[in-house]
Amino acid sequence: MRPARPAPSSRRALAALATLGIAASGLSACSVAGASDSADDVVTIGYQSKTINTVTAGTLLRHLGYFEDKLHDIDPDLKVDWQDYDTGAPITAQMLAGKIDIGSMGDYPLLINGSRAGTGDDGDSMVAVTGYNPHGALNGVVVGKDSPVQTLDDLDGGTISASVGSAGHGTLVQALDKDGIDPAQDVTIENQDPSVGASSLQAGSVDAVSQFVAWPGLLAFRDDARLVYDGGELDLPTLHGTVVRNEYADEHAEIVQAFLEAQIEATDFLHEHPMEAAQIVADETGLPPEVVYLYNGRNGVSTFDTTLKTDQVDALQHDVPFLKSIGVLTDPVDVDSFVDDSLIKEAYGDGYDHAAASTTNPAAITGTDEVCHEKVEDPALAGEIWVQGEDDTRPVANPECLLENAADVLDDGGTLRAAYIPDAETGTRWFADRMIWLQDGDELVPFATRESADQYAGQHPGTHELTWDEALDAARSAG
Repeated sequence: MRPARPAPSSRRALAALATLGIAASGLSACSVAGASDSADDVVTIGYQSKTINTVTAGTLLRHLGYFEDKLHDIDPDLKVDWQDYDTGAPITAQMLAGKIDIGSMGDYPLLINGSRAGTGDDGDSMVAVTGYNPHGALNGVVVGKDSPVQTLDDLDGGTISASVGSAGHGTLVQALDKDGIDPAQDVTIENQDPSVGASSLQAGSVDAVSQFVAWPGLLAFRDDARLVYDGGELDLPTLHGTVVRNEYADEHAEIVQAFLEAQIEATDFLHEHPMEAAQIVADETGLPPEVVYLYNGRNGVSTFDTTLKTDQVDALQHDVPFLKSIGVLTDPVDVDSFVDDSLIKEAYGDGYDHAAASTTNPAAITGTDEVCHEKVEDPALAGEIWVQGEDDTRPVANPECLLENAADVLDDGGTLRAAYIPDAETGTRWFADRMIWLQDGDELVPFATRESADQYAGQHPGTHELTWDEALDAARSAG
C-alpha cells in the first residue's frame, strides 16, 4: 500500500480545518468540475443495493443516515444523491464522466476502475474495504435444483451466465482453468446481469449462473438452484471496497473523511446489531432476511472491516495478470498507486494497524448451546438456527448440535426459518438443510457442494451420505 498521495494546498488546508472542527467557507461546492448536470451542493454516491457485501457504504449506511448527519455539520445545505446500480461497471462509467464522487464495488470492478480512470490526480483510488472473505466464498456457481450437474467438470460444453468483468465472472474463469476446462473454448459464457441470469437459469437457456453475493444464496434459498462451486475452493481473498475520484478527494477532503467515518460507524452498527442490520437491508432491497443474514450475520460469509489488509492487496496484485489474460483489463493499473489507505487510517484513528492485521470476524457467534449445553466459541464449527416467531437466532456449538437443536424445534411443532453451519472443508457458511451431510462414524459432517463432500469422503473411507431428514434422524438417535 502506498503512502499518502502528495496533496495540493487546498486539500491540506481543508484537512487541517476538518481536524480543528472548523467548516471552511465555500465547502458547498462539492460536485465534480465539469458535471454541469449536478448541483453544487450535492454529493453523489454510487452503490449496489443488492450487493450486500457493500451495505456499509451503501444500503445500510443510507438507511442509518450517518453520512447525512456528518455533512450537515460541515454545511447544512449539502445533500446526498444515492444512485443504485446492479453491478460496478456503470458506477465506474459514471465516475469517469464526473457524475459520481464516491462508489463501492467488487475487487475485479475495482481494478477495472483503476485501469480505466488511472491513478493520477485526475484518476481514482480505492480507499477502504466494505466486506471481504479471506478464501473467496462471496462468489459461487449454481445450477438448477434438479440439474444433473454436480461439479464444474459437468459444465464442460455447457452455457454459463455471468456478468463479464465482475467478481463472479472472475471466480468462474479461474475455477474452470484450475479444473482443466478452457473458459474460452470449452464453455459458452453469456454476459448477463444477475437478475437476467437468474431468469435464464429458470427458463433453461443456461446451464449455470456464476455470480457474486447475494445471488448464489438467494437462488438456493428460493429452491431455484443448488450450489455446485464454492468460491472458497480457490482460497483467494475476495473483497468489495470504496473508491473515490482523486480530484474530488483533493478538493473536498473533509467530505470524503466524513463518508469514511460514517462507513466505520455503519460497520460498527452491523457488528453490534447483526440481526437488525440484516432486517434493514432486507426491507430496503426486497431480499429475504434469511439470505442477507447468511452473508452479513454473525460469522457470516462476509467479514465487514474497513481496513485495507496486506493479503487483500496481494490478491489484487494476483488478479491483474489474470484480468489482462481474459481481455477485461486493457489498460495497465498500478495497484500500489491505486490502493491508498491514508484516508481510512485517518478516519479510523488509533487501533488501525491492529485491526488491519486481523482477519477475525468481529461479528462472532457467542453464547451457550442450550440443547448441547456447550459454550459456543469455535467459528469453524459454530452455527445458528433461526426459529419462526423468534427475533434472533439461537447459537449452536457444532454440526451435530445444530441437528439436535433443529430436531427439537421440529419435534415440538416449530418451524425453522433458516439454519446456518460452515462447510467442513472450506469453512463457507451455508444453509444447513441445503447441504450434503456425510456420516463418518459417530460424526455428522456438512458440505455446501458435491466437490467439497467428495474431497472429504476421499480422505475418510467408510463415510456415507445422508439427506437432511436422515441427518436429523441420526441426531435424534444419538441424542
